[in-house]
Amino acid sequence: MKNILLLLALTLFASISSLASDNRDAKAGADIRKVMNEQTAAWNRGDIEGFMQGYWKSENLVFVSSDNVTKGWQPTLDRYQKNYDSREKMGTLTFSGLTINVLNKEWAIVLGSWSLARAKDTPHGKFTLIFRKFKDGRRVVHDHTS
Repeated sequence: MKNILLLLALTLFASISSLASDNRDAKAGADIRKVMNEQTAAWNRGDIEGFMQGYWKSENLVFVSSDNVTKGWQPTLDRYQKNYDSREKMGTLTFSGLTINVLNKEWAIVLGSWSLARAKDTPHGKFTLIFRKFKDGRRVVHDHTS
């Protein structure tokens, strides 16, 4: 009887832990989608600094694109401003196919696609983002975009 009660208690504990983990993952996913939706809205109104609010404002931010590695929030902002210096170049941004993998309370990895709708072309690619939870919310700390 003791073993049965112990087994029942462990099963109940595992179920509660799993439920709490599912709730945490759902909340983290919603928080990350909110950040990315805010980034898209900022980009699409021509606000690169607003777009950058989704990134960790730190010299330790890492942004990888093509064969270039940019370290730091300000250099990443400068790169965006140089490469997208007009609304025509910015186009309309869309993120799609998001897969959010919550690793724990603090960290998550997002895999997805990006595309720009512009008058003369539609560049597109894939990205992997590493999000970290801070006191003021979740932010991208590492971005690898192709």
